[in-house]
Amino acid sequence: MKIAIHGRTFPDVAQPYMQALFDELLSRKVDVWLSETFLEFLRNKGVRHHAIHTYAHPSHLSGVRLMVSMGGDGTLLEAVSQVGARQIPVIGVNVGRLGFLATVSPSQIPDMVAALDSGNYRIGERTLVYIEYEHDLFEGIRFGLNDVTITKTDSSSMITVHAYLNGSFLNSYWADGLIVATPTGSTGYSLSCGGPVLVPNSRSFILTPVSPHNLNVRPLILEDSSVLRFEVRSRSGNFMVSLESRSCVVDETTTLTVRKAPFVARLIKMPEDNFFDTLRSKLSWGLDMRN
Repeated sequence: MKIAIHGRTFPDVAQPYMQALFDELLSRKVDVWLSETFLEFLRNKGVRHHAIHTYAHPSHLSGVRLMVSMGGDGTLLEAVSQVGARQIPVIGVNVGRLGFLATVSPSQIPDMVAALDSGNYRIGERTLVYIEYEHDLFEGIRFGLNDVTITKTDSSSMITVHAYLNGSFLNSYWADGLIVATPTGSTGYSLSCGGPVLVPNSRSFILTPVSPHNLNVRPLILEDSSVLRFEVRSRSGNFMVSLESRSCVVDETTTLTVRKAPFVARLIKMPEDNFFDTLRSKLSWGLDMRN
């Protein structure tokens, strides 16, 4: 089995878990490829590993069966961006904070490696959002697992986002911003702005305004076959566009088109992993302190 591993810098308390992963993989003679940035982190922390290959670009991942993300949800999002259209399955070990997407706990690493080796796991396909624009904004990366966000760049004036759905005018949003979220992203920024929670396999997008001027403008659920186009106006003459953790400021002459990506993210889940269990444990969904 040939796997890739990506991670970020980690606290000293996580070092034993990192070591446990490599020890388990070595005992099973698994061929390991490391992201170049993660290799540097491991060296600095003194973690022993048997990897002899590294990768710096998705084209270097040929033949990789799956990818392990060691970190939090942000690390898993980076792993998905590295995989891209190759659709290599990704599993996340949570050595970060929340771990809503990276659902494997460090104590489960031996069981996880055994399951990966035997094929005892599930793969869920997640819709990706795809953004089109005139210039290269994010170093060639145009897709994301969670959302695309348009927001103001200053602390005072709202922006106006003219939205078009499948070529027809939809609405003008006077707000601090507008979010286009996938079902996976429904539990992220969109949720904090009043958007609904969607189950992962919902074939939908959520259009969620950020602090809208008109209180009767509510989040809207659209088919994920929809094509959205946005024209933005602001007093400053510019606005910010974000794709996952990547963001940049563009001028208001920039027109954005958002649609479903032509490929998906494939997330590995252990047999006992359940979306609603994660909602309850990570987001306290349905928790009533009175009971």
